[in-house]
Amino acid sequence: LAPYRGWFPVISSLCCSNFVYFYTFNSLKALWVKGQHSTTGKDLVLGVVAGVVNVLLTTPLWVVNTRLKLQGAKFRNEDIVPTNYKGIIDAFHQIIRDEGVLALWNGTFPSLLLVFNPAIQFMFYEGFKRKLLKKQLQLTSLDAFVIGAIAKAVATTLTYPLQTVQSILRFGRHRLNPENRTLGSLRNVLYLLQQRVRRFGLMGLYKGLEAKLLQTVLTAALMFLVYEKLTAATFTVMGLKHSRRQ
Repeated sequence: LAPYRGWFPVISSLCCSNFVYFYTFNSLKALWVKGQHSTTGKDLVLGVVAGVVNVLLTTPLWVVNTRLKLQGAKFRNEDIVPTNYKGIIDAFHQIIRDEGVLALWNGTFPSLLLVFNPAIQFMFYEGFKRKLLKKQLQLTSLDAFVIGAIAKAVATTLTYPLQTVQSILRFGRHRLNPENRTLGSLRNVLYLLQQRVRRFGLMGLYKGLEAKLLQTVLTAALMFLVYEKLTAATFTVMGLKHSRRQ
């Protein structure tokens, strides 16, 4: 069962995060585009704004999620302090009690930098989607799956070093760099990137990328597939014509 450690907080965090991101992205798109043709630039801007809103609202969930997922793991690094949480509520309680409320937003700075990850993902996805819809009436299940996977693979590869730092800062139980306790600051982000390069070389910045790609690419591909099907079904039930331009 070890590979499934922390599965419930992961699902909870993903549900909340995807809801906030999709709702914000599509609401802003409906207000800005208003039935006109969308562009790559607009998709990127909307993705960044939606990402910022998502980060500010859901970072506490991901902090707890990261700690629960790593709980019980054996670390070779003595700088890492072990944790003992009974569940999501207990983790929130202990973090606020021992580290303060702001500890729930550990890793916010790299997370804000990482808003470019879903922004790049949506930019590529919407771009591929527009090109396909010029040749056919609607996306097939395979189309949505493939372009969703490609878009996420590109976004994950470009931003992976920052995702590694983000996970370290979210875990929070680290004794490194004690002179600077502002977790998530630019100085700490650069410090952790530098330490990783020193220990593992430049390729150390991409250590674990294969597993991350397998997880995120499949997740995103299935997410976009379900998203497109639900969107089409919703428009059908409401008796509305789904605009190809969007």
